[in-house]
Amino acid sequence: MASTSTIVEAQGWMAVEAEIFGKRLRQLRLEAGWTQEQFAEAAGITTTYTSDLERGTKVPSLTILLRISRAFRMSVADLLSDFTKDAVRRLRLD
Repeated sequence: MASTSTIVEAQGWMAVEAEIFGKRLRQLRLEAGWTQEQFAEAAGITTTYTSDLERGTKVPSLTILLRISRAFRMSVADLLSDFTKDAVRRLRLD
């Protein structure tokens, strides 16, 4: 799945946005009552990739965001609801 994401773990740091997204994904998955395997199947991704996303070591591509939102039957905006205008303003996107 390397072609569908960006690896953000480099020399011990993780991008804050990847951590925020990973926490949201895990929260939604648990609320749905799914294991990582069940979620991965619903989204059409691997369990390893699911784990990477939840741990914040990878950032999903737009295609993966669309697959995830479809699996949860929610809009991409709802999926990314933790990224408010203020939260995005505070992110260091260097």
